Amino acid sequence: MIYITTICGNLLVIILVIFTKNLHCPMYFFLTQLTALDILLTSDIVPYMLHGVLNNGSSLLLSECLIQFFFFGSFETSECLLLTVMSYDRYLAICHPLHYSSKMSPMLCSTFVVAAWLFGFIIISVQTINLSQLQFPKSNIIDHFFCELDPIMQLSTSNTLYIETLKINLCVPVVLLPFLIIVVSYGYIVHAILRMQSAVGQKAFTTCGSHLMVVFVFFGTLIFIYLISVNGNAVIARKLCSLFYTMGTPLINPIIYSLRNTDIRKAFVAFWK
Repeated sequence: MIYITTICGNLLVIILVIFTKNLHCPMYFFLTQLTALDILLTSDIVPYMLHGVLNNGSSLLLSECLIQFFFFGSFETSECLLLTVMSYDRYLAICHPLHYSSKMSPMLCSTFVVAAWLFGFIIISVQTINLSQLQFPKSNIIDHFFCELDPIMQLSTSNTLYIETLKINLCVPVVLLPFLIIVVSYGYIVHAILRMQSAVGQKAFTTCGSHLMVVFVFFGTLIFIYLISVNGNAVIARKLCSLFYTMGTPLINPIIYSLRNTDIRKAFVAFWK
């Protein structure tokens, strides 16, 4: 039910943006890309997870596991970069409204989106190739509900120091730097809102509040999983965090944007009328 709700909710946002002319602007263009990534991410993880749950475990080839990891990692990386672009878009819209239309041109929006998607696929392809070169015993049991990087490496009999080092290094441009850019952008946004009149400032903060909420939870779980060493009982916490950003975030994204965004609510009412 959660999976079906996630797919329908994100598809509804995409449909509303496509068929509502008032939503044809950079902010909602980026939102459609975010919802598309959520649909792809969930579809890469949940069906196989459900199959394993219903059958008390399941098996797949190493190549299939690497394929799942490749698409999962690519979508997650692209989402990190896209959330950064969305924060920059809100920074321009609130802090430099007079120059927003000229700076955030359709060409620049398309360039940002294409770069986010390509960068995600390129980075994860490097890790996937490295994983494919590791040696694995004939019998493997992954202590996870999908093929994530660390659970795969723990099964290998090869030296994984290089991949571990590369993982930490890649977290800088993929997780830490985007998170820092988002924090700085919202710092300027809050400063600009405090100088506005109360009604205008409240409306602006409501527009950005949902984005900020998702960003902190999303990046917080990624930092915990990929930058904090987890052993023993913390493995359970790792699984819960993985469950949240593979199922929870894609589920709540359309709900938050719909409930806290006046334009989306109006488009939804007009669409059904």
